[in-house]
Amino acid sequence: MDIVTKRLFLLSHCKGVSNQLLYKLYKIDPTLNIFYSLNDDEWTLYLNVKKDKVHAIKKEYNLIDFDSLYEKYIEHNISFVSLYDEKYPHLLKEISDPPPIMYYKGDISLAQRRHLISVVGTRYPTDYGKKALEHLLKPLIIDNWVIVSGMAKGIDTLGHETALHNGGKTIAVIAGGLFHIYPKQNIPLANVLMSSHLILSEHPPFTPPQKWHFPMRNRIISGLSEGTIIIQAKNRSGSLITAYQALEQNREVFAVPGSIFDECSSGTNELIQSGAKLVQNASHIIEELPINH
Repeated sequence: MDIVTKRLFLLSHCKGVSNQLLYKLYKIDPTLNIFYSLNDDEWTLYLNVKKDKVHAIKKEYNLIDFDSLYEKYIEHNISFVSLYDEKYPHLLKEISDPPPIMYYKGDISLAQRRHLISVVGTRYPTDYGKKALEHLLKPLIIDNWVIVSGMAKGIDTLGHETALHNGGKTIAVIAGGLFHIYPKQNIPLANVLMSSHLILSEHPPFTPPQKWHFPMRNRIISGLSEGTIIIQAKNRSGSLITAYQALEQNREVFAVPGSIFDECSSGTNELIQSGAKLVQNASHIIEELPINH
């Protein structure tokens, strides 16, 4: 393993180093020698990190036992990929804040496929939402599109399961680390994905999911994909966060319309009003992505 990957690995395990800080360090100096060469005042000036925090980070960095962690991950078939690695998902590299290192279990080549589409939505879909999901995804899966989602309850889970039931491939991006699958009811699904599909996380495996991990995770879901389908989302829901992140990333957003009397469709209807593509069938999605098809 090269020295930069090892440094990314170790820094990502330091509690005081957020992924944003790690990305800033990497952008300033891709060798990460800067971690050693900056003095305390420069850490404050360039990175807004105070002296006591810098000392805590460096102390933690030097205490991490790389070999034992690495062996533990190998034992559990967990791998990692850094931003400059050729296996790193190429679409994800294009976003403004790609994770400098990602941990994964499964087939990383799925994230390099030509056609990835993400699907997100409510945790409590109605029959209409479930039917709409199958109606839209089944033709895409048959056409070899990889389904990307976040393995949450509801639409996310149904997206992964629809891919499995129709002989397709699927990728889950999770909020915590790979040793903390959430929700627990999806552990059997996660085991299937880890064996023959793909689960990705920007956090080291021992990291329990935190509330703020979920909106961060959403930028990876949209960033991996050519477009994002929103099926049933309330106003101010996590799915809308994903939709707006997709727009910021210059990706297509597809929204399934719903009844004006259904709270579950208020967010998707609002997206359509704001300019998202109203979709009624899979061809509405494919025709918006003609360049790469």
